[in-house]
Amino acid sequence: MKLPAEARGVLPSQRLHEAIDEGIISAGSFTIPRRNVQPASLDLRLGEVAYRIRCSFLPDRHTVDVKMKDYILGELDLHRDGALLETNRPYLIPLKERVSLPAGMRAKANPKSSTGRADVFTRVITDESYRFDEVSDGYDGPLYLEVVPLSFAVRVREDLSLNQLRLSVGRAELDDADIRSFHEHTPLLFDRGRPVPPDRLALSDGMFLSLDLRGDDSGRVGYRARDNAPLLDLTATRPADPRPYWEAAEREEGDRIVLSPQRFYLLMSKESVQIPPSLASEMTAYDPTSGELRTHYAGFFDPGFGYDPQGWLRGSRAALEVRAHDVPFMVESGQRVCKLTFEHMLEEPQQLYGASIGSSYQGQEETLGKHFLRPAVHGIPIGAEAVDADELPLPGLTGYPG
Repeated sequence: MKLPAEARGVLPSQRLHEAIDEGIISAGSFTIPRRNVQPASLDLRLGEVAYRIRCSFLPDRHTVDVKMKDYILGELDLHRDGALLETNRPYLIPLKERVSLPAGMRAKANPKSSTGRADVFTRVITDESYRFDEVSDGYDGPLYLEVVPLSFAVRVREDLSLNQLRLSVGRAELDDADIRSFHEHTPLLFDRGRPVPPDRLALSDGMFLSLDLRGDDSGRVGYRARDNAPLLDLTATRPADPRPYWEAAEREEGDRIVLSPQRFYLLMSKESVQIPPSLASEMTAYDPTSGELRTHYAGFFDPGFGYDPQGWLRGSRAALEVRAHDVPFMVESGQRVCKLTFEHMLEEPQQLYGASIGSSYQGQEETLGKHFLRPAVHGIPIGAEAVDADELPLPGLTGYPG
């Protein structure tokens, strides 16, 4: 790609198009749609078949194709209407895309935000690897996606995108001093519309975000996945009514909630985040050493998230995917629960995250993903008794964001 030897940073959209043209990313006889190229990542597509496997694994010194033969329980055809994936069952799906990375180039994968918000756990596996979601420098080979629906059984099919790939070269990461310095002249974090003072940033190998558990007038602070929900069709062109899938998560006195073990929650960050065109970001899971809490299963924040060159938009709040493990776990408003890391872009992307490219979560105030109708837009009361969505008169979709 004629990159200079000292090049460092995440490849922007125009460079991803170059990588596709030059075969660094390819899909065999299939064409990679241009719309799958995002400002700093590429949407990867499911292939033609899904393998139901009895356990997750890493190939280590073997290829995935050889290693998985001992674990296959069945095969599902993803053509046409696709297939149903059951909850808490691991599936391995060859992706249509493969990579042939030149020396010095590496890649990283993460679930798409809408995938994480539907509580579908995904991670990429590559040949002869001992790590998930990381594609080593110079790797030449296929990509496989492990998929585990956790709260809802889901329908998927060929060409559906559940995760994304980011390419980078050189040392791209910002350390804590870099983050603080950058924030001083271009704010990265806002609280109630005002930049957080640099000396109040919580930094430790990244920038921490905290929970907003003040809630709305009814006390709702987010959503909790219902037990025994109906099938969620991820291939549907029309978003689903959320009531059969979600119930309201409400605060207790003192702006706190107690998380029930193994239940999945969608909550909102207290602060708003701005990712300027020269940076890319990733939200990482945060373990507060006790091992009782897992936050955020989906990770990439593209350049332009929460960003407005005119300054009208002061960041966008982040949706947080939260699950307590073995015991009930109390969290309070303002408690730090996740962390953003930042990387330099190789160049500013020619397209930025936002409405102009159909991005779903710019300026979001609701945590539900794009597979569900948004209560704030459509006036759907969450917390009522679950009902069959087919029995409900759904509101129109005028203004539905993406």
